[in-house]
Amino acid sequence: MNLRMPHERKRRALGVYIAIAVVMAALTVAFFRIQVLGSSTWELRAESNRIRQLPIPTSRGIIYDRNGQILADNVPGYAITLLPGPLDSARATLERMSDYVEISEPQIERVVSTMARFGREVIVDADADFQVISALEERRAEFPGLYIEMRPRRRYLVREAAAHVLGYVGEITGEELSLSAFPEERYEQGMIVGKGGIEKQYEALLQGRRGLKYVEFDARGRIVGDFAGVSTDPGEEGGELRLNIDLELQEWIHQIFPDSMAGAVVALDPDDGGVLALYSAPSFDPNEFVGGIEQEHWNALNTDEKRPLFDRAVLGLYPPASTWKLAAAGIALDLGVVTPDEHMSVPCNGGWFYGDRYWRCHDAGGHGYQTLAEAIGNSCDVYFYQLGLRIGLDDMLRRATNIGFSRQCGVDLPQESRGIFPAEREWWNRNFNYSPSQGEVLNLAIGQGPNSQTPLKVAQFYLALARNGSAPAPTIARGIDLGQSWSLDLEPEHIEALREGLRKVTAPGGTAHFGTALEHWEVIGKTGTGEHALSQAELAEPHAWFAGMAGRPGEAPEIVVAVIVEYGASGSAMAAPIMAKTADFYLRKRYGIPIDSVQTYREHLLRGIPTPWYSARYAPRTEAPQ
Repeated sequence: MNLRMPHERKRRALGVYIAIAVVMAALTVAFFRIQVLGSSTWELRAESNRIRQLPIPTSRGIIYDRNGQILADNVPGYAITLLPGPLDSARATLERMSDYVEISEPQIERVVSTMARFGREVIVDADADFQVISALEERRAEFPGLYIEMRPRRRYLVREAAAHVLGYVGEITGEELSLSAFPEERYEQGMIVGKGGIEKQYEALLQGRRGLKYVEFDARGRIVGDFAGVSTDPGEEGGELRLNIDLELQEWIHQIFPDSMAGAVVALDPDDGGVLALYSAPSFDPNEFVGGIEQEHWNALNTDEKRPLFDRAVLGLYPPASTWKLAAAGIALDLGVVTPDEHMSVPCNGGWFYGDRYWRCHDAGGHGYQTLAEAIGNSCDVYFYQLGLRIGLDDMLRRATNIGFSRQCGVDLPQESRGIFPAEREWWNRNFNYSPSQGEVLNLAIGQGPNSQTPLKVAQFYLALARNGSAPAPTIARGIDLGQSWSLDLEPEHIEALREGLRKVTAPGGTAHFGTALEHWEVIGKTGTGEHALSQAELAEPHAWFAGMAGRPGEAPEIVVAVIVEYGASGSAMAAPIMAKTADFYLRKRYGIPIDSVQTYREHLLRGIPTPWYSARYAPRTEAPQ
């Protein structure tokens, strides 16, 4: 008989009791930590399966013209968004949606891959039709994770007339998100941002701050509605932006520009350099980019030989031709190698021998002896050949570069081409592997050779001629001071001598008189015929230029306009009337004079409309315009 067994049983029982007590204590502590101390964490995790937060898109800032008219605003639109969830479920939802929404297999793959990469909601259609939205809403139970909301949709009221200057909007790309211009605390995948023009330049101002709201889901992942337990952050709308652009002038230029031609028109305000109009043709409708452009249409725009997406006003580079003769004349006056009343040693007889070549003038009959103003008025090449030699190649390169013909204008746009003009003789060695002779200055003096400028740069140069010889950087947004960027360093009498030459171009007998004579205003300016590779090969017409200024007769200019028409052949016949009609429209509107579509003297003659105003200002002329 073992007398120790009862004690052993008691000892073992005590151990079991202790073990049970320890386990129960541990469970009690764990339950207390989970149920009491960690209750908020588990509650939030449970709520996260039922409640999700979604961004609230806010309106981009409205863009106004100089007169307070709306250029771009926002209208209600509909967006279809797929919320994050299992990828198989997301794919199935998209495939079922394809019966009602135009969504291809590649688009489905893009949405799924984006969701897999970022783990967040993905916009399926940023600009859905109301009929599509109605069809999906009727079958909401079939599409778990689908979220339909009304959101602001960008609208451009001027469509093609101001597409290049305003730009367009689109969904931000991964590449853009990596740029410092799009800080991560403000931008994320799926947001709409400016893609060009003013929309891109002033993105930081126009982009609002997105808000935040919470939506509630049921057990099957379907949205029940907005969750009222947490306050909604409505966000902030984008800031408003007022431009120097004149909406009605921009539309007028679009109306009068030849619809079968390409080119650009730039209009500046002499008071402050404000851009009154910046037009490029052909154009496009920026509304087509809102909500995402169809790939087929995007490809068509990019492969179109007319290049409608190319902004010729600030990116196009063209030989400035005779519009640049004013620059050569200004350099010569400043260097003191010519006086306004001086004649060249050789008169113009239709051409001139220099070296082993006969350098022709555009007028085979010749112009004879001329003063500087007369040579500008006649656009005499022979005079300017000799003037270029007086300046000399090195001084021509130095002064033109110092003035700024190889720099940008500094306009407030995201892109602008830099002018092409050699800074020194080494340019020819680098580009053509030969040392230039003094004769290179002959082509430069008449605006040809290695000299290419944008229409905006030509307009800025004539802005300086309309002022005191200096010009600010052209500005599109109002209230923006970009500083002085152009100074010709000319004496007042020299500027007046150049203006006198411009007057002779548009005076009776001048090359552009019929197309620029207006009832109420004086137009002065310079024609240009820009030769290029195709025109020299007789495969196309040269480019047509006219640059000048207009205002009340005898008073300071009130508008500066530069026009180029690609392959337009004649500056006087093609470009000059566009400039005059642009100036006439702006000034009539400014002084409250009724607008008339028949504006120039040439138009009156062609339509047989009496012109008593012409007889009062000029000697009567009876010959018909060519």
